[in-house]
Amino acid sequence: MSNNVITAPTDAATDPTANASASIENGTETGTETGTVLILGASGKIGHHASRAFAAAGWKVRHYDRAAGDMSAAAQGADVIVNGLNPPAYHNWAVLIPQITAQVIAAAKASGATVILPGNVYNFGTAPGPWSEQTPQRPNSKKGRIRVEMEQAYAASGVQTVVLRAGDFIAPGHDDVMSLVLMRSIASGKLTSPGDAEAMHAFCYVPDWARAAVDLMEMRQSLGRFEDVPFPGHSLSVSILIQGLESVFGRKLRLVGFPWWLISLTSPVWEMARELREMRYLWSLPHQLSGVRIGQLLPQFKTTPLREVLSACLPEEMRQAEGLAQDAAPLATATQPGRS
Repeated sequence: MSNNVITAPTDAATDPTANASASIENGTETGTETGTVLILGASGKIGHHASRAFAAAGWKVRHYDRAAGDMSAAAQGADVIVNGLNPPAYHNWAVLIPQITAQVIAAAKASGATVILPGNVYNFGTAPGPWSEQTPQRPNSKKGRIRVEMEQAYAASGVQTVVLRAGDFIAPGHDDVMSLVLMRSIASGKLTSPGDAEAMHAFCYVPDWARAAVDLMEMRQSLGRFEDVPFPGHSLSVSILIQGLESVFGRKLRLVGFPWWLISLTSPVWEMARELREMRYLWSLPHQLSGVRIGQLLPQFKTTPLREVLSACLPEEMRQAEGLAQDAAPLATATQPGRS
């Protein structure tokens, strides 16, 4: 196993875990131990931010070494497993997702650990929202059906599992929907809309997801065997987003369309293009996730203010540029369904 050390972040303005004093070194961590967590996919969006959030809360954090190949052995002594593994670029989900799921379930059974993993909104198809744990899951896509089957496997396994369901991830520093799609031309003063600019869309700031995951795992003894917990995050239309960014950036932006024609042209030879086309409908389908269940479980939890989220999404040179409107009034965001 390698000896890479991960230290806590230092930007308190955009990451509430910034003041964590703990460091993580392949399962050793200095700080008050409240439990042991095994992070799967530690270099990805979920794994990276979960590592920092659990360390900030005083947990002993281990990173799964895929090169070693024995997840069950790695899970021994773990109280919680965070499943941040996901095939990149939607690659071969039909084969790889069930394989990963079986491995994680086996590791959790061998160790007695609770599993927490990010759910998404693919399960719901075009059902009217807000989407909650009570919403019938009738996916209209191949990826949605794979995700439903994955969650059903966890529910049937007997392993305590929490699906913390979220919208599109916002994870500054990683390839995310902001950097790759919406803000791909932000340096040129353009915001890209992949669909109906007025349609509400569910987004999730990953550092917030990670903090909520820690809070839920610290109360896992009071949770059910299988919990579906929608995480409402920030619900925004592209129109609201452009107004917010103009306020943060301090100047007008131009709205442009996403080049779906190019995705269609390349889809016969590019797997990622085919998979993106399948989920295009979500950019014109108004949707939000309900905040009722998480409000019951974590009534004191607060998401990061939208202004801080959007500022964190800007390229570093733009964040530091003269004219960045740091002191403007707080930005409004959509009311989280079920929470006022």
